[in-house]
Amino acid sequence: MAPAITLAAEAPKLSAANTGFMLICSALVLIMTPGLAFFYGGMVRVKSTLNMLMMSFISMGIITILWVLYGFSLAFGTDKGSFIGWTSDWVGLSNIGLTELWDGYTIPVFVFMVFQLMFAIITPALISGALADRVKFTAWSLFITLWATLVYFPVAHWVWGAGGWAFELGVIDFAGGTAVHINAGAAALGVILVIGKRVGFKKDPMRPHSLPLVMLGSGLLWFGWFGFNAGSWLGNDDGVGALMFVNTQIATAAAMLAWLLYEKIRHGAFTTLGAASGAVAGLVAITPSGGAVSPLGAIAVGAIAGVLCAMAVGLKYKFGYDDSLDVVGVHLVGGVIGSLLIGLFASGKGQSTVEGLFYGGGLTQFWKQCAGVFAVLGYSLVVSAILAFLIDRTMGMRVTEDEEIAGIDQAEHAETAYDFSGAGGGAARTAVPAPADTDAKKVDA
Repeated sequence: MAPAITLAAEAPKLSAANTGFMLICSALVLIMTPGLAFFYGGMVRVKSTLNMLMMSFISMGIITILWVLYGFSLAFGTDKGSFIGWTSDWVGLSNIGLTELWDGYTIPVFVFMVFQLMFAIITPALISGALADRVKFTAWSLFITLWATLVYFPVAHWVWGAGGWAFELGVIDFAGGTAVHINAGAAALGVILVIGKRVGFKKDPMRPHSLPLVMLGSGLLWFGWFGFNAGSWLGNDDGVGALMFVNTQIATAAAMLAWLLYEKIRHGAFTTLGAASGAVAGLVAITPSGGAVSPLGAIAVGAIAGVLCAMAVGLKYKFGYDDSLDVVGVHLVGGVIGSLLIGLFASGKGQSTVEGLFYGGGLTQFWKQCAGVFAVLGYSLVVSAILAFLIDRTMGMRVTEDEEIAGIDQAEHAETAYDFSGAGGGAARTAVPAPADTDAKKVDA
């Protein structure tokens, strides 16, 4: 019998289909940041709308430049001690060939780079919701510059970079439960513990000024999240990305329904804000777990996240921290839930053969998930608090009390979200003075 001939594995070739798919997914992830801006912008009072929008939009500018200059290299370059990466050829995106493939995949390095850039953009933008009404725009811009450099880029390497300690340990995070949502939620908590509460917290009404804007934002987030999640498999060759797409829809629906049910039982009404928040909670929770669980598991993940996140948003009143738009309650808690439930619901038939407790795998994966979750949470919380403290003691993090009361939009941007001066339309009219005994109407901004 002739000796067997071992053929070398054929090197991956550039796939036009996967490349096009990933470029579309990158655009979908980018649209999530304007969606987040609308979501947050509708949840604040009129006088803070533009500032809330700008806190997200500025991230698209600052983080893009940082990512090109050194962020991509720090996050995904050659591993240095399991903590950070570095590849000097990637500084400024230099020496990257147009058709040079991302190692082990069929897409160019440039495509992987731009896809991950969109994750880097939205993560600090998520933090902004906890700081509504009270943070100087210059201080915020400096904070996200430092935070991305010292927190996001290293954590992305831990979780997704070859050689990163969490990656090597086997922590499962399909699309960002730890690196994005727990990271941002813990950072938000760290900053608000330093800068304190809004003027009038727990005393003045601080209701959303535009629930339609909130619903529009949540719809854009839901739409863009399919790119965020399904694209994280970096291709369409084995069905795992399709599983993630399906589970994203299922968990989001389950979480929205669970949040609304809890809200009806607890408060007696189904609110639009609850529907939007529940959907986001489901999206957050399925982000780390959707490639590991079955569709029935996705229902469980979504439903559990919907109820627990709805309960968690009230903790700020109990413990006295002013998380303006519930970043801690939705993103931190939802990220923790989704990440830990992998240890219970992983089916072994998705992205890997790892099985959770309910599928006979014991608690091994659960403890690995705990290691990743609490390491990211603790690191981001502490470093973010230190950064906020240093900025507050040097240039100051907060606007003055008078500026906050009058409105941060006017103080920081010299603009207002809505101009009603021309609302009458038609030809110019001469104002007629009101009778002396007529009370002037006042609009609470």
